[in-house]
Parts: sequence; structure tokens; C-alpha cells
Amino acid sequence: MTELKADATTTSATDRGRVAAGATRAAPLPERGRRKGRWGRHGQYDRREAMAGYLFISPWIVGFLVFTAGAMIYSLVISFSRYNLATNVATPIGTQNYENLFTDPRVATSLANTLFYAVLAVPLEIAFALFLASLLNRATKGAGFFRTLYYLPKMTPAVATAAVFFLLLNGNTGAINQGLGLIGIRGPQWLVDPDWVKPSIVLMTLWGVSGTMVIFLAALKNVPRELYEVAELDGAGTWRKFRSITLPMISSAMFFNVIILTIAAFQIFDQAYLLFWRDQSNASPEASLFYAIYLFQQAFRQFNFGFAAAMAWLLFVIIMIITFIQMKFGNRFVYYEGDRD
Repeated sequence: MTELKADATTTSATDRGRVAAGATRAAPLPERGRRKGRWGRHGQYDRREAMAGYLFISPWIVGFLVFTAGAMIYSLVISFSRYNLATNVATPIGTQNYENLFTDPRVATSLANTLFYAVLAVPLEIAFALFLASLLNRATKGAGFFRTLYYLPKMTPAVATAAVFFLLLNGNTGAINQGLGLIGIRGPQWLVDPDWVKPSIVLMTLWGVSGTMVIFLAALKNVPRELYEVAELDGAGTWRKFRSITLPMISSAMFFNVIILTIAAFQIFDQAYLLFWRDQSNASPEASLFYAIYLFQQAFRQFNFGFAAAMAWLLFVIIMIITFIQMKFGNRFVYYEGDRD
């Protein structure tokens, strides 16, 4: 009987100790500590930081709402009207501007030229930028000098670049055709022959590919060198290392560049306008009529702003669809650092 009482006393003491320990662990923090934690995370201090952040970005927010979002909404409104710039009066005409998009043959021609240019230019820009980035990534002596040298074309004004390429691509006296003649190749009429108009614009576009090159160079610098060392121990060659290590590790940068360059290709304007459409007295080849140029002509040559606004929204929808397809199917080929496969 005494042993049973002793066991019961011991058990109750143990239970009381456990309860006391649990109560100690579950005890609420002091009021002062709770206030301090709430002050640091959810209190006035965080509100002050948020207000400061919004204050710093408020110029961008105002600029976006006024000059981007506001302009887009206004263009959507006038795309359903016949807009007179002189009187600033928009006469509603329903969907007539959008119906005219499918009956105007120059819309189809300009869109086909733009699509052809995008298919031709984007892969070449990716390949050329990756080639230059690989060269700079291998450079040891004078790497900073060559990076600056390769990036200088990006800083050149578009008008100066067009003037230089207008001389280089001259079919009779241009330096490119003269160089081809030295090796027995007769150069084409770059700026006259419709088959060579878009390749000539692509050549001019490749001149400013250094922005894409910098992104690729940053991605190449982040590839772990240990992967190449292990591959060399396994007997992998240069091409195998590039295909199995370099491309997967920089696939996110390549995916980003493809999307950005595709969007830019569908909005091409400067190169073609400065080479072919700046001088209205000369007949420009139809192969150089890109979508943005025809939109510009409708808006600022013929002052058909309603139709031009409808063209802009059609281009917006096309770019959104193409970007969605690229995101949907291209993202599965991209390697991220969090992937374990």
C-alpha cells in the first residue's frame, strides 16, 4: 500500500513537472516583446518603409499611368472611331477600322515582311551574340578593353549607323561588295533587290547586338567551372561541353533574350525607315515595308489615327499571342538552379 502511494506521488510529481514545463514553453511573450515584434514586422515602421518606397517610385508610377496606360486606353477608344487631328474630334464608327485591317493588302504585306524579318533576325542575333560572349568569356588579357570595344556599337546613334551602312551596302561602290569581289563573288544589290532588302536590314541589326551579348556574358560567368573540369576528366570535347553544360546552364538567359528580341523584331522601325523610307521622293521597295512603318505612315502621313490605333492593337495582340506560346512551350527547356533533375 505504501509502495502504491509512493508511486502515485512520484507520478503526480512528474506530471506536474511536465505540465509546468509545458506551461513555461507555452507562456506568452511579455507585452513589451510582442509590441516590439509587431512594431518591426507589421507596425508603423513597415508602413513608413512602404510609404518611402512608393514615394521614390511615384515618378515612374505617374509616368506609366499618364504616358503608357493612359495612352493605351485612349488609343483603344479612338481605334473605334474616325479621329480628326485638326479638330480633335473622334467620330464613332464601330469596328470599321478593324474590318479594314483585313481588306487592306498593305497590312498583310507589312505583317508578312515583319514576320519574315523576325524569323531571320532573331536566331542570327542569338547565335552572333553568344559567339561574341564566348570569345569574351575566354579572354584573359585585355578583357575589359574588348568588352568596351564590342559594346560601343550599342552606343552609336541609329542615324549614324544607318548612314554608315548606306555606304557599306551600296551595290556598286559599297565596301561589302568590293570585299566580296576580291574573293571572286559578285555582291548583290542590297538596297534595291527585294530578295536582299531584309538581309541587309538584318546585317544592320547585328551591328547593335552587344546588349544581348552582355546578358550572355553574365550568364557564362555564372557557369561553375567544376562542371567543365569533371567533363574533361570524362573525355568530353569542346562541342560536348558546350551542348551538355553551357547551353543548359545559360538556357534561362537564352530564353529571356529570345522573348525580348522577338518583341523587338515585330516592332522594327529605325533601321528600315532610315535606310529606305526617310527620303519620300524615292520609290522604296515593297520588301522594306514593315508593320511599324506602315502604321507610322497611316498615323503621321495620312493622319488616319483611328486606323493606325487599330493597327497598333492588332500588333499588341499578335505579340501577346507569340509571347504566350514562347512562354508555354519554351519554358520547359529552361534549366533553373532550383531544379534537381
